[in-house]
Amino acid sequence: MTSARGLVAAQSARFAALDPLLPPAAEPPMDGHVITAALADGARVAGLISHQTFDRHSTTRLWSAAEVWELLPLVGETQGMDALLTRWRRHLDTQEIGEDTACVVHWPSRDTKAARAFLDHGLVPLSVLGVRLRTPQQHLPRTLTIRRATPHDLESVLELSLAELEYSSFVGSTIVRPEATALKRRALAERLNAASPIWLAERDGIAVALAECAIVSSEPGTSAATRLPRGRWGYVNCVSVLPGARGAGIGQQLVAYAHQELHRMGAVGTYLYYNPPNPLSSVFWPRQGYRPLWTVWEVRPASALR
Repeated sequence: MTSARGLVAAQSARFAALDPLLPPAAEPPMDGHVITAALADGARVAGLISHQTFDRHSTTRLWSAAEVWELLPLVGETQGMDALLTRWRRHLDTQEIGEDTACVVHWPSRDTKAARAFLDHGLVPLSVLGVRLRTPQQHLPRTLTIRRATPHDLESVLELSLAELEYSSFVGSTIVRPEATALKRRALAERLNAASPIWLAERDGIAVALAECAIVSSEPGTSAATRLPRGRWGYVNCVSVLPGARGAGIGQQLVAYAHQELHRMGAVGTYLYYNPPNPLSSVFWPRQGYRPLWTVWEVRPASALR
């Protein structure tokens, strides 16, 4: 336990030096498989592997493999990521691994030395958690109507959400599964009935863009606290513009409005996930003030980890 706590403390110091917005390293959960690796200088690093399987009724399967091995590294201040990943590979050799599987690691985006180890072991940066702190509101000329979505808008919201899902499936981790429409319909209906912060942009009375958002509290004991500084955050889950309406500034206007409303609800900042291989979002989101905080490294199937 002392060794684990020492690694957590050292890793927290490493995170603070890398990026002032990173929260301290999280204590490893009690459940999971612990692995360790010895370094040439006699130091040891550790990691905890969680193993999850998502059934076909889970919305998680729309952006994740059905079966996931996720590693929580505890390397302290060392450059022991390569040794830990090698040990992870040996652990996977003891598992039965199918095709709809993945290995996943969340790691600070600014740790470029660790990035080298991830790449060498076959992991790729499929997603990035980007953050944007509250800034003076940018006033853009409004050329369309933006309003809060209601349960009566379910079909329009669903169409826009599925359009984003399909596009992202070519450039990121999302998967268009046979049950995608039913899963999305159920989840969106629940959110609309709960009056969640979801906005539609309309042009001539037709919905052309969607911003599906949420308010998330990063407090001790919450999953958000392992990724974000303390406080109330706006989560931009999905922004979608119909293909024929892209390139006219609609997305920028809608996002500016969503930022304004989320900050009005008390958010200290906003965050989202985007795919670096996506030629649209990888340009659009940095222009809206977002920058990488965490990178989600992934390899599919899990057996492809080197």
